[in-house]
Amino acid sequence: SNGGVRTLLLAEDFADTRLMLRSLLEAQGYRVVEASNGKEAVELAAKSRPDLILMDLSLPVLDGLTATRLIRNLEGMGEVPVVVVSAHAAEDFYLEARAAGCTEYVTKPFDFDELDQVIGRLVTRRLMCEVI
Repeated sequence: SNGGVRTLLLAEDFADTRLMLRSLLEAQGYRVVEASNGKEAVELAAKSRPDLILMDLSLPVLDGLTATRLIRNLEGMGEVPVVVVSAHAAEDFYLEARAAGCTEYVTKPFDFDELDQVIGRLVTRRLMCEVI
């Protein structure tokens, strides 16, 4: 383990949003790996083995749901929490996101405290699962 530091993969195509989220997440003590498209997200998931993934749905090259499906098929990545962060109303995409293997759904513009709580809960749950 890397000294208890949790790695988050942030898949988001807008640089401004990525920078803002990265700053907020690093301030919470996470290590952040960034992908600007779905193909990069899959490659980085394989390489960095993140503890949690924040996945935008409308990514270039491969969309977020396709990327999630591919990540779910990677060795050892079947259980990693994938939190969809999307500007789409949840109702439209929620079921499809669930079917693709997404764990939670947060709608943009999001409340960072809410997002932080979701991440904290999922990362903690994962830690507890590792112990057992």
